Amino acid sequence: MTVIEAGPPGEIRIAPSILAADFGNLARAVEEIDVETDWLHVDVMDGHFVPNVSLGPPVVASLRRYSNKFFDCHLMMTEPGRYLEAFMKAGANGCTVHVEVGGTASLISDARALGLRVGLAANPDTPFSAVAPYLGDVDLLLLMTVFPGFGGQSFMADVLPKVEQARHEIESSALELDLEVDGGIDVATAPRVVRAGANVLVAGSAIFVQSDPLNAAKELRAAAYEGRR
Repeated sequence: MTVIEAGPPGEIRIAPSILAADFGNLARAVEEIDVETDWLHVDVMDGHFVPNVSLGPPVVASLRRYSNKFFDCHLMMTEPGRYLEAFMKAGANGCTVHVEVGGTASLISDARALGLRVGLAANPDTPFSAVAPYLGDVDLLLLMTVFPGFGGQSFMADVLPKVEQARHEIESSALELDLEVDGGIDVATAPRVVRAGANVLVAGSAIFVQSDPLNAAKELRAAAYEGRR
């Protein structure tokens, strides 16, 4: 199976979080929204860094047999370095680690050596200064717009100035970098985060929990483009 590439940085992309999908019919759920989405966002939680446990490499490997999407794996883990290779072998295309766990330079280097697209994430209360030194070394910056751990949380507008700050730094430094947001993204918040500078939008409940997931994804994309008008 030929996997779709990430695509040029800066393009608006819809990345549904499979955490909100029906795991009993995961392949079918992903196939249903295929034409209106760009990446698949895989939330990985270890029960330590965040108070929840989700999926691991075996689920990624199983899903890879049914999807050629770019797999955007968000590792909410205290020791992500131990699992980078396992996720790569399972079919992950990009892995994002949290700046809060420390050892950031080594994690970036290790992920790069494995051929992964490298992302760096920050929680809502983590200042932009914590991730700023690494912007030239990663392919993606993920700014959480909720505290990670559980789906369905409300969007935190207080993060928008940080998104704006990140976009300003990316453009002023002429960096080729995607700016992703995750948490409470729906048709109401999508234009706001795009106006602030985000271009990759992660959404779970706003797509998979809706009665018509395909149409929900289409509407979310339209709302995102409203932010660029």
